[in-house]
Amino acid sequence: MILAGQSPSGGYVACPSFPNYRYSWLRDGCFVADAMREAGEVESCDRFLDWCARIVLRSPDGPFDARYTLEGRPDPTGWPHRQIDGWGLFLGTVRRRGSARWDEPAAHVTRWLEQVWGEPSVDWWEERTGLHAVTLWCVGNGLQSEEIRREALARAHDRLDASLLFIGRPELVSWVEGSLVSPGGGVWRHLDDEYYGGGEWLLLTAMLGLAKPERARECLTWIEAHATHDGDLPEQSRDHLLRPERYEPWVEKWGPPPSPLLWSHAMYLRLHHALRDRR
Repeated sequence: MILAGQSPSGGYVACPSFPNYRYSWLRDGCFVADAMREAGEVESCDRFLDWCARIVLRSPDGPFDARYTLEGRPDPTGWPHRQIDGWGLFLGTVRRRGSARWDEPAAHVTRWLEQVWGEPSVDWWEERTGLHAVTLWCVGNGLQSEEIRREALARAHDRLDASLLFIGRPELVSWVEGSLVSPGGGVWRHLDDEYYGGGEWLLLTAMLGLAKPERARECLTWIEAHATHDGDLPEQSRDHLLRPERYEPWVEKWGPPPSPLLWSHAMYLRLHHALRDRR
């Protein structure tokens, strides 16, 4: 599914069947590229990093956006552009790949992030502008900056959000687990969620399994149970909607919810790899 969703240019489409997601996000793409590298599909990972490199080298001083067309061109829509987490993730993906091939674009991104990391950015869910813990964590990891990571942790209790699972600190995992895990075992984004009724997200359920290894098998099984008959992994489940009355209005606005979501597939792979590697 992921290979089929990678464009000839190297960008990963967020969701091939959902018009608003027919773009390549840096955030989604870096998670996907890391999953593909772990799966042995190194060429796919490299093609994505080459796609990122071409974007950077066209405008090396930035600013760099959250998403681009599959051809690597700027997104002409009004979608939120300033989401710097993806570029921090890019630096981490390049480092884990372990090649000097992307040193030049990585240096440009490093300089830009060092200048802008303290400025307001849109959160992972493209709903709020400000300084967000997980955004700062992604950037701090990318820059290998203890200062930025400390700032991320200082802000981590500002708002209960399942993206905190990516930080992985036990107290944050417990906070999310106590309030954002549904009776069925899936993970909600946050308690105010109304997007397609506010369902449980498959990728966040995978992050819970990665952050809490004793729940990994349970989370993997839950994700597998929510695959379609064709094996597609959607963005979210309708099992326990937080705002069920808001589901149909979103369908009327944008059509059926996104499926398959490549980020869901990537996080499933990463959780599967983690379980495999512990055996």
